[in-house]
Amino acid sequence: MDDKAKITELLQPYLKNDLFYIVDIQVAGRQGGRLKVTILLDSDAGITIDDCADISRRLGGQMDEMNFFGDSPFTLEISSPGVDYPLTFSRQFVRNVGRQLIVTLTDGVIRKGVLESVAEDHIVLDIEAEKKSKSKKKKDADVSPDLQPVGPTPILFGQIKKAQVEVSFK
Repeated sequence: MDDKAKITELLQPYLKNDLFYIVDIQVAGRQGGRLKVTILLDSDAGITIDDCADISRRLGGQMDEMNFFGDSPFTLEISSPGVDYPLTFSRQFVRNVGRQLIVTLTDGVIRKGVLESVAEDHIVLDIEAEKKSKSKKKKDADVSPDLQPVGPTPILFGQIKKAQVEVSFK
């Protein structure tokens, strides 16, 4: 079992029966030197700094007691994923219904729109028509019709390579 799997197993009692869930675990550095363990946790209602600190204290103490990395010192960081961190779980999509997303599909196509809803196997993105300058409209008219969908568009989770909330300061 690798370090990430062992850490995932150790974390289970602190996740409060799936109230919190693991978004990512990273172990950087190498054995013998200082290691950095970064754990990103979230919940459907968000996770507080106090929750992260409590889990960090308890998990860190447990890892120290069991000499998790042998003689290698380590730093443990537990936090929530930032707004710029890609959405990876359907639970994260649900929390962001009504927000503007940038979705990169597995074929490289990028879709932008407001997340309308989330189902078991897909999301529905309300895609706005792309605004084009007059010169771009004329150039595109000469080449091919616009293939970009407009309006509510279902996108299967399997088609999503990366999805991020578009941060706007308007």
